[in-house]
Amino acid sequence: MSEPITGASGINDPTPAVAGASGDADGSELTPRQLAWRRFRSHKMAMVGAVVLILFLLAAFLGPLLYRVDPYAVDTASYRLPPAPGHPLGTDSAGRDVLARLLSGGRISLTIGLAASFIATVLGIILGIIGGYFRGWIDALLSRIAEVFQSFPLMIVIIVIVAFFGSGVLRMILMLGLLLWTQSFRVTRSVTLQLREQDSVQAVEGLGGTPFHILLKHMVPAVLPHASVTFTLLTAQVIGTEAALSFLGLGVPPPTPSWGSMISEAQSLRILQSMPWMWLPPGLAIALTVLAVNFVGDGLRDAFDPKQVR
Repeated sequence: MSEPITGASGINDPTPAVAGASGDADGSELTPRQLAWRRFRSHKMAMVGAVVLILFLLAAFLGPLLYRVDPYAVDTASYRLPPAPGHPLGTDSAGRDVLARLLSGGRISLTIGLAASFIATVLGIILGIIGGYFRGWIDALLSRIAEVFQSFPLMIVIIVIVAFFGSGVLRMILMLGLLLWTQSFRVTRSVTLQLREQDSVQAVEGLGGTPFHILLKHMVPAVLPHASVTFTLLTAQVIGTEAALSFLGLGVPPPTPSWGSMISEAQSLRILQSMPWMWLPPGLAIALTVLAVNFVGDGLRDAFDPKQVR
């Protein structure tokens, strides 16, 4: 005689177990991380964005190793040449190869975007967890500081900072990273305030858990999924901001290439109308990268949202 089947609740169930929304095809339970990955995979535009972003990263960091053309080499005899076998994307106003500068500029732009977003996200996580957990005057002070940072127009503040301290890749990373932390702070603080009231956290406090232990072991792992979404959105914002600053001549100083500085060639009406190879490739690279990063961010937000069922 066959034994009755025991369900997940431990009560004998006369019917076979069926895998639900949180189970795999064989009926086994999936972990939260596996569920998040499955939701992300089912988000088609997020997967497309991830593939596009990976391709751009490979092109930016490995492309210069394969396409061995000096992006700084000036050749007055190759002045503003259209795309040709010797120069697949043509040359710019100094006779430099556009493809070589596009690849090298992608490395600069993506490095600035990722590094500045990482600094902003980490800073926002630290301050958001501290404010949300300790509350009181600490939370009030940090919230007021965040409001002050948000009250000033970003571009105006950056222009003033560049006027006093100059521009450069490292300065751009630090400047944007230290100015854009408020978005990560708001998200982290909101999540921490909710976690602070959970029974599990209060039980750890009652058992003598130190604030450092609670923050490190309970708060940080819980806010990281939300912070990853913020990180992707900040990356798109930083890349767009760097491009705008470089277009205005306030970003990466020449001759160092970046996508934004390459687009500055379009300030001439003649180049804009009759020489699209000088500005269209970096423009498309910026647009596609920002779009791909936003799609990935949407996919991560859906993946980590427990209300999403796919």
